[in-house]
Amino acid sequence: MKVLSQNVAFGGMQGVYSHRSEVCDCDMTFAVFVPPQAVSQPCPVVWYLSGLTCSHANVMDKGEYRRLAAELGLFIVCPDTSPRGDDVADEAANWQMGKGAGFYLDATQEPWARHYRMETYITQELPALIASQFRADMNRQAIFGHSMGGHGAMTIALKNPERFRSCSTFAPIVHPSTADWSIGAFEKYLGADKAAWRAYDACALVEDGARFPEFLIDQGTADGFLESGLRPWLFEEATKGTGISLTLRMQERYDHSYFFISTFMDDHLRWHAERLA
Repeated sequence: MKVLSQNVAFGGMQGVYSHRSEVCDCDMTFAVFVPPQAVSQPCPVVWYLSGLTCSHANVMDKGEYRRLAAELGLFIVCPDTSPRGDDVADEAANWQMGKGAGFYLDATQEPWARHYRMETYITQELPALIASQFRADMNRQAIFGHSMGGHGAMTIALKNPERFRSCSTFAPIVHPSTADWSIGAFEKYLGADKAAWRAYDACALVEDGARFPEFLIDQGTADGFLESGLRPWLFEEATKGTGISLTLRMQERYDHSYFFISTFMDDHLRWHAERLA
């Protein structure tokens, strides 16, 4: 693991690191905020998955999580959203596909299958690295994310309920199999058989029997992607009668930006901290 930068913040350490990923077959960059409490004791880990066109840096620069994470004693791990590198397949003119748009799935179709294995990277390789390099309590993990990252957080939580104690999201893509901005990527990554898409679709996973105790979703009513891509009411409908507890908060006048995310970041961190205690 290579240290790219380290900066003291609120008594903790905000770091950016890179390493050679065997899973993605390229160098990967990620950010970790280490709370001050980790000097003397293992601390719980909260994973944040970012959205389309983003990298590890967006939430690190604009998410405003460090003050409260330091107070609560939480690691915040921010992976990249896709593999990177000159030999990594991409569609440079398409922001919904390729670099910055990995959708947290393991691609099965060429030329994407070689590098785009983000689910395995997030659930296996990167956690192993975090466990070996930081004083992190891997028995206490939570996950959240925004938009495409909200989709990733929800699907990963639904498939790994024994690992994560809590899951929350900002403006998630809850049904990517039918959303305008994800159908094209799913077909290219996973092929034309839509049955293969269900493993990466929160609504479909619930329909197929996957369970996670509870979710918190914040969604802005002024989000320009609300009707065509996000549609949280579909997940609300999917969870009825399943025993899954859903808190869906429609936030008046808020959009899809980090102004929205930073406004409610404290709520989400406190929500996770309660369940990680």
